[in-house]
Amino acid sequence: MDFPVTLVVSVAALVMILLLAGAARRLLGVRFGAIRTFLAGLLAFTLSAPLLSPILNSFPRTPAGETPADPGIGAVWVLLLVAMCVVLIPMVLLVLAEALVPPGSIPGPLELARSMRGRISRARRYSQITRIAIRHGLGPYLRGRGARIEDRTGRRRLAASLRQALDDGGVTFVKLGQVLSTRRDLLPAEFVEELGLLQDRVAPAPWEQIEPVLTAELGGPPESVFAEFDRTPLAAASIAQVHAARLRSGESVVVKVRRPGIDRVVARDLDIVRRLAATLETRTRWGRSLGVRELAEGFAVALREELDFRVEAANMAAVIASRSAGASSGGWSGGSSGASPAAGESPAFGTSPAAGASPAFGAFPASGLAGVPGANGTSSGGVAVMYPAPVPSLCGENVLVMERLTGRPLAAADDGALGLERARALLDCLLRQVLVEGVFHADPHPGNLMLLDDGTLALLDFGSVGRLDASVRSALQRFLLAMNRQDPVAVTDALLEVMPRPEDVDEPALERALGQFMARHLVPGSVSVQMFTDLFRIVSGHGLSVPPEVAAVFRALATLEGTLQRLAPGFDLVGEARAFAGRHLSERLDAGTVKETVVQEVATLLPMLRRLPRRMERIASAAEHGRLGVNVRLLADDRDRRFLTGLLHQVLLTVLGATAGLMAAMLLGLEGGPRVTPAISLFQLIGYNLLVISGILVLRVLIVVFRRPRDIRP
Repeated sequence: MDFPVTLVVSVAALVMILLLAGAARRLLGVRFGAIRTFLAGLLAFTLSAPLLSPILNSFPRTPAGETPADPGIGAVWVLLLVAMCVVLIPMVLLVLAEALVPPGSIPGPLELARSMRGRISRARRYSQITRIAIRHGLGPYLRGRGARIEDRTGRRRLAASLRQALDDGGVTFVKLGQVLSTRRDLLPAEFVEELGLLQDRVAPAPWEQIEPVLTAELGGPPESVFAEFDRTPLAAASIAQVHAARLRSGESVVVKVRRPGIDRVVARDLDIVRRLAATLETRTRWGRSLGVRELAEGFAVALREELDFRVEAANMAAVIASRSAGASSGGWSGGSSGASPAAGESPAFGTSPAAGASPAFGAFPASGLAGVPGANGTSSGGVAVMYPAPVPSLCGENVLVMERLTGRPLAAADDGALGLERARALLDCLLRQVLVEGVFHADPHPGNLMLLDDGTLALLDFGSVGRLDASVRSALQRFLLAMNRQDPVAVTDALLEVMPRPEDVDEPALERALGQFMARHLVPGSVSVQMFTDLFRIVSGHGLSVPPEVAAVFRALATLEGTLQRLAPGFDLVGEARAFAGRHLSERLDAGTVKETVVQEVATLLPMLRRLPRRMERIASAAEHGRLGVNVRLLADDRDRRFLTGLLHQVLLTVLGATAGLMAAMLLGLEGGPRVTPAISLFQLIGYNLLVISGILVLRVLIVVFRRPRDIRP
């Protein structure tokens, strides 16, 4: 066969394959991938000859040299049946492929080639993590075969092994352990205490790696942007390190620089964390009870935000702006200009090592940077809680520039009345953020708190910030006020406003549980950690789902309890929170506030009240004359109509397919009848056609069963 003939045959074969694939996809009414459809058409074209040869061989052959007889109209119908059977082959193949190999279960060749390097890297990391877990005795727990440990000593031993394994795992797993150490509502106390020992300190990256990051983010060398820049880092962590600098306007700042290449490391490890969480939730009982997949997803989102310093800068600005708004409206009394150094001193990033201080960031004098003051007012007893202010013009994805302060770590806090006042000030600050301002620090652990030289406190590291809208804040205020009054009915109502209300919630049982909860915990000296655990148990036991923003509030309060105990051992969180409700929330319900609220509500309802008498008169008149009726429109929603139409469509196809198949079986079983060909009668021909039609209809139904609804054509 010469080349032109080969080319013509090849083109004809390709056209036939494309026609088969297009006809199969059209008859099924489903969108398939181009490669899958082409392979089904190619395989159908290959199988068509051996599968259909018995039908073609039923036609009588004309001996050589004789004139072929007229086959008649019956042969045309047989050829039509053959064509339908050929089209049926790729339809069957596509449905089988959909059932056995759904789209997305196997990556395409291009995707497979692209991801091969990542798969190899992830496999190495899997092997490394597995060796670390086995080395620390965690292998049986990863396989879901670990023994249940009931005694405190065994839990401490397991918690220590988990901490050591996370510490060896690197930056992502250290961060994961730090996040888990704040989940007192989920983890036993032994794990919380042990994971709280994880430290995120590493050797600083060399200047040759840091300088290109600074130059690219600042638009030039650091020396051209700052009046002074210290190349020796003040502190280093696994994600970033900080350097001291001075702006050209004279203010001292600290520059937080992300380590180069850390985003690739974190992205790889986060993918592994999500896969491990999915495995643990599927194979282990404790993984399902804790919901580790959801925890891993929340951790991944938080860590990705922490890698982007623009998020932290925006969070800092939002907290300062909300505090400024509260102060201007009278919600925050007093004011201290900030943490200013003593006479003769220049601002420094922490005190000398001899004083026992560690580096930190902090607030700045009221002049502020970029017009944003660092002062945030005073709290109870005159103790201020400060926030650091960023320099927006110098902040980017990889660099964060903020004010610098002098101070000491929280571990250097003194005891006595001053420590108690600082604890009250910190609690007052966080409760105001949650209940009044709506923007709150979501991770107030001791490492994020600084004691400034003038005795004030500073909240640091705003990578994790929660936000609450006005309706949630109002419901939380009512919840706290009702807790203060120990009113279980009001507490239940406020709780059901904060959380989505299930249709089958047992409100009387919930009221009794909350009443017992308050009788147990709202007493002096109660343990707040156990209180939060019991509250979460009541919420989950009654089928209530906690929204993420509300869960962040409870986690922040549970984390704050440990910080307050560091400031003032024996601090009564429950009593002080109730006192806060009595001092600050009750005052919002004075006569003037209530009068203003009533006036606003009446003004909103006034148009409705004007129309109400006329509408009531119409209803009464219609009822009096027997004309009152109710008009209900069934299936008014277009989504309901589409659903019902689709359901009826599938039922109709199923009935038609079954009917056609039954009729085909009956016709194929009949003897005799007019002959279309010597081997096929008219009854058989009609039966075969009905059988093919039945197959097409059944395949259309099956493809809907195997394919997700979003992939079906409307």
